[in-house]
Amino acid sequence: MNTDVATVESKTERKPKPKWLRVKLPTGKKYTELRNLVDKYDLHTICTSGSCPNMGECWSEGTATFMILGNICTRSCGFCGVKTGRPETVDWDEPEKVARSIKLMKIKHAVVTSVDRDDLKDMGSIIWAETVKAIRRMNPDTTLETLIPDFQGNETNIDRIVEVMPEVVSHNMETVRRLTREVRIQAKYERSLAVLKYLKDSGIKRTKSGIMLGLGEQEEEVIQTLHDLKEAGVDVVTIGQYLQPSKKHLPVKQFVTPDQFKKYEEIGLDLGFRHVESSALVRSSYKAQKHIN
Repeated sequence: MNTDVATVESKTERKPKPKWLRVKLPTGKKYTELRNLVDKYDLHTICTSGSCPNMGECWSEGTATFMILGNICTRSCGFCGVKTGRPETVDWDEPEKVARSIKLMKIKHAVVTSVDRDDLKDMGSIIWAETVKAIRRMNPDTTLETLIPDFQGNETNIDRIVEVMPEVVSHNMETVRRLTREVRIQAKYERSLAVLKYLKDSGIKRTKSGIMLGLGEQEEEVIQTLHDLKEAGVDVVTIGQYLQPSKKHLPVKQFVTPDQFKKYEEIGLDLGFRHVESSALVRSSYKAQKHIN
């Protein structure tokens, strides 16, 4: 039983965030330069659109996250702030646009993610592969992490990612097995594990996954998820605090303390993961540049 949490008693009343969730506004020369470029050329990053608390730190280290395949998702996960509905037509110029953005921003390590596109026969995997190729053509010195959807477990679609061999391929579990149906709705815990195992078995050197805490999970469930990820061959794990995007989304049930996050980090390292990023403000791409080594 996880006892090291600050419990939110009401589902309707939002409690003040604890002090360990307060962040400083991003500053610094590198951040200012990138911020100006993003505004000038209307570049799209998850860092800005998602108001990531780590934006200043990541940008100062030359890392940024880009989202492809539009901003409307075919799934309606209870935790996610991305719009759900009928997505727009695929923009086949998008790979070149993303590659140009990375070049303009002089990004050293790029993370690329996407909405789920279950409406497409290839589920977006062709655009995914073309985006990696375009980034490599235009930015040969930039390393890459692809944070992919599950592609409904379709191996033909996953193979398109394997063929272009990003330095890191990530797919998030998001939560523990018991809460998956409530939190992710159209996703399946075992299917996500199978995707991660398939990636590793197919020769991807670094595989990665992430989970959120504060949705009602118990300590033993988190530890079991870490064991499951290790058995699937995952190299890197990120663990962060879930924060409710709006009143329509799942409520925060616990604010997990820094000591508890540290405990999960130590457990993960003892299990043999290469990297474990575990703290309240950790997000999927946090310190992503470290995870290629």
